[in-house]
Amino acid sequence: MSTGDAERKEGTERTATARVLDVSGLTVTIGGATLVHDVTLHVDAGECVALVGASGSGKTVTARAALGLSAPGAVVRADRLDLDRTDVRGLSERRWRRLRGSTVGYVGQEALGALDPLRPVGREVADALRLHTDLRAVDRIEAVREALAAVGLDPALATDGRLAGTLSGGMRQRALIAAATVASPALVVADEPTTALDAAVAVTVMEQLRAAQQRGAGLLVITHDLGLVTGWADRVVVVDDGTVVEDGPVAAVLDAPAHPATRALVRAARSGADRSRAPVPATDSPPVLDGVGLTRVFDGVPAVQDLAVAVRPGRVTGVIGASGSGKTTVARMLLGLETPDAGTVTLDGGPWVPLPERERRDRRHRVAAVVQDPGATFDERWTVERVLADALTDGGARRATGALADRVGAALRQVGLDPALRSRPPRTLSGGQRQRLAIARALASSPEVVVLDEPVTALDATVQDAVLTLLERLRDETGVAMLFVSHDLRAVRRMADDVLVVHEGRVVEQGPASRVFDAPEHPATERLLTASARLTAGV
Repeated sequence: MSTGDAERKEGTERTATARVLDVSGLTVTIGGATLVHDVTLHVDAGECVALVGASGSGKTVTARAALGLSAPGAVVRADRLDLDRTDVRGLSERRWRRLRGSTVGYVGQEALGALDPLRPVGREVADALRLHTDLRAVDRIEAVREALAAVGLDPALATDGRLAGTLSGGMRQRALIAAATVASPALVVADEPTTALDAAVAVTVMEQLRAAQQRGAGLLVITHDLGLVTGWADRVVVVDDGTVVEDGPVAAVLDAPAHPATRALVRAARSGADRSRAPVPATDSPPVLDGVGLTRVFDGVPAVQDLAVAVRPGRVTGVIGASGSGKTTVARMLLGLETPDAGTVTLDGGPWVPLPERERRDRRHRVAAVVQDPGATFDERWTVERVLADALTDGGARRATGALADRVGAALRQVGLDPALRSRPPRTLSGGQRQRLAIARALASSPEVVVLDEPVTALDATVQDAVLTLLERLRDETGVAMLFVSHDLRAVRRMADDVLVVHEGRVVEQGPASRVFDAPEHPATERLLTASARLTAGV
């Protein structure tokens, strides 16, 4: 029997079985706090279920508890917790490892930290086949090549030894999708699977997940993107404060939301869908941050080539492009975190890059950053309070008392976080909460320029709107300059005065945001806009 025939037979059997995830009465408690309470949900074979809710609502905690991946110290109880007909309550970690990769494929929320950066990509993707199948090595390699190609990655990664750490965030996300689906599991759980991807690649990834669904796998997609839900899911489960508040067909729930939490999500998604930055006249003010002739080569392959970018006071420069086009490398060079092979960056007209860090240190507070993977930037031994106290005092305080404690509370409220979170370590926060903490830390030093790399992609619609409104107010009130790098074209359209389109490391189009979005001139720009429309349509 061929591999394809076997997959079709297995899919038919799963469809007859129907339920691949069946959860009832799930409760998760950590340190006396109940994060998930009495959750009931199910996923049938061949069905795509979207799990949505505000940041911190318990979506990821619910999914990870169902897969035996709860945080240390968590107490998980359930009346029923079945995975493809197996009762998984109380399973040992050894037995869980037999299920993960074979029965269930999992794509975590933070792609940059999910792969071993020092391990070849091909081995990372092949693990499920090596551990859970009897395929010969040559057949495993061919299966990995097919899985990589299906998510838009070079099949040569299966054998060329390229390390996971050399891939862009978007490429790592695709590699994770390939690893999660390569062994044709009964259930695929994908937590924010398109967050780090441009629209074109996001469509490719969702098509790959849909292909797994059509083979009979059940999909549980955790997302804050209601457009993605509308285009790709069959059913939606809404979580609020650790409790399921709505569950039903997508159209029925989103067109006529019954619960206030659902109504808030729908309202925020719709209100921000078509907002755009009002045209602002160009200024002759000298740039705060100015990069000229920037070039960066990795392993003989140019990532950025002769690129120029200027960020001016009171203005937002948007940078868009496909995953792996060089956007993040540009941002890192502007920040002085990556040394260009050619070109220079100036800050307020003075040398900035390349310079030794010791010569930049006394000006470092003028430049702030919100990077793509906020979880990797926090010292996990610190509390939220210490993270912000350190930023507010430029490393001068470990504890926040008196006036400093008030400033920490104000910094948290400014980005929509509850000051009660101040005693918790960042690892206990949701992905969206960590992103907001990263923004609060970046703004703490009152910088002249902020470089934001995917600053809102991990946030639900309500928080995204609040954060973008905050950034708009700070720009207007303080004149801070911003570089806004994002795959979210709606967010860029809303924030940016000027837009650069980067393709294969070069700027192929630039101009006022309204002109670039309404009358694109380069094929790369047109492809991004077309794919963005396809992502919400699901076709």
